[in-house]
Amino acid sequence: MADIQRRPLLRHLRGAPTTYVRHLRRGRTVHEGVGVSFWFRPLNAVISEIPVDDRELPMLFHVRTSDYQDVSAQATVTYRIEDPVLAARRLDFAISPDTGAWRSAPLDQVATMLTEIAQQYVLTLVTGMPLREAITTGPAAIRDAVTDGLAGDGRLTDIGVTVVGVRVVAVRPEAEVERALQTPAREQVQQEADRATYERRAVAVERERAIAENEMQNQIELAHREERLVAQRGVNDRRRAEEAAAAAWVAAEAQAERNRLDAAVQADARRALGAAEAEANSAYLAVYRDMEPSVLLALAAQALAERLPEIGQLNLSPDVLTTVLGGLAAPSSDGGGA
Repeated sequence: MADIQRRPLLRHLRGAPTTYVRHLRRGRTVHEGVGVSFWFRPLNAVISEIPVDDRELPMLFHVRTSDYQDVSAQATVTYRIEDPVLAARRLDFAISPDTGAWRSAPLDQVATMLTEIAQQYVLTLVTGMPLREAITTGPAAIRDAVTDGLAGDGRLTDIGVTVVGVRVVAVRPEAEVERALQTPAREQVQQEADRATYERRAVAVERERAIAENEMQNQIELAHREERLVAQRGVNDRRRAEEAAAAAWVAAEAQAERNRLDAAVQADARRALGAAEAEANSAYLAVYRDMEPSVLLALAAQALAERLPEIGQLNLSPDVLTTVLGGLAAPSSDGGGA
């Protein structure tokens, strides 16, 4: 919007770089152009301000397809006023000399015209399509149809409007129909997800089976090794026992040999001692063989006295002594008489 400054009986207008300003006075053009600045009298000035920048116009169409399904097409049309002089002649772009605001709504007229023209081409195209085709290939077809239709429409050319581009954002059916159409795809995606889950589980089961087999093979190998270890320990124990038995046998034989040697030595010693004792006894008896009986009795009494306990005092009566001496003499007398 132009910037207007107020002075007594005068006004000063300063245009924008994206607006075309046209100043008429008494039916003649005084000032016109983009970004102009000038003084004017509000009582005899007619000023028009035409935007020449690109403008976006969103559109929403409700159309019924060939299979009687309602769809909504959302599009955006970019346009600009290519010939502002022609647009100022055909549409009311006049502004207030005091505020700079439009006296009417010329851009709304342009938007209404563009929407009606575009809707005509959208209706013509979509009504001949079934629902699935309208959803899948509809956006591109609608864009091309609307672009070609607006570019060749004479009504837009007459007001100096040029269409820069058309974008179709989406073509969507009603919510229930859209959910119904999404169901097969969702089921397929779910099936793919389930298949991936099953495959992942199968791979996990296969890996677990491989791990279990490895563990079992390890246990079998450990059992074989333990069996060989037990067998080797048994062999070692048997060898130890055999070695211990052999050593014990050798020790027993050595001990028996030592015992035999000791016994032989002791037997030889006993035989030698017995022979010596026998010789001594023989010599001893040979000595006593030639002695008198009285001497032998005396020696026997002496030996007996040596073996008797100690006697502190002995009283011999004459009767006892006479009997003893008589007894000792009697054998002697008998022996002498013989």
